[in-house]
Amino acid sequence: MNTWFSQLKYLLIGTLFGIIFVKAEVISWFRIQEMFRLQSFHMYGVIGSAVMVGMLSVWLIKKFNVKTLDGETVTFHPKKFNKGQIYGGLIFGLGWAITGACPGPLFAQIGVGATVVAVTLLSAIAGTWVYGRFRDQLPH
Repeated sequence: MNTWFSQLKYLLIGTLFGIIFVKAEVISWFRIQEMFRLQSFHMYGVIGSAVMVGMLSVWLIKKFNVKTLDGETVTFHPKKFNKGQIYGGLIFGLGWAITGACPGPLFAQIGVGATVVAVTLLSAIAGTWVYGRFRDQLPH
């Protein structure tokens, strides 16, 4: 049964994640600008730590055959590189530098009162729609 109560765990985890983002200053426009201006190591340290935790997590999942909470096997599929990833990464980075926001902290930024970030959220949604609409015509 999939009731609203069964979804409460996601709300709690999301709230905790947002609090961590705020306390670590990951949502700070000033911290993001420092990163893009190469003035501070703070954000590089946070991102690097996240990459290391992700790598360790994947290794542990594979080594111990960890299952999901529903008992399903976790599978990893190989990714194929294409030049569109370079273009997409450049566009993403440019948008991140201009707006001071990436998809992860958008909701935390709005939650702390930076409601102007709603424009960035709507733009991210529009960009996702445009990508889905024209994906087949983009370079491979």
